Amino acid sequence: MAVPKRKQSNSRTGHRRSHHALKPKELSSCPKCSTAVPTHVVCPNCGYYMGRTIVEVEEASS
Repeated sequence: MAVPKRKQSNSRTGHRRSHHALKPKELSSCPKCSTAVPTHVVCPNCGYYMGRTIVEVEEASS
């Protein structure tokens, strides 16, 4: 089995891991109610997606 001949330096390890950081979710605004919604997801506020209402949302009576 192949085994490394020398220890990898901390700098080299850091360079390799430089792309491992978490990126924030891409949010777009709903064209109907202007709520921030992740892309390719039905709007939880109004149920709107791809130009039509997909889910009927009940209005909260409070």
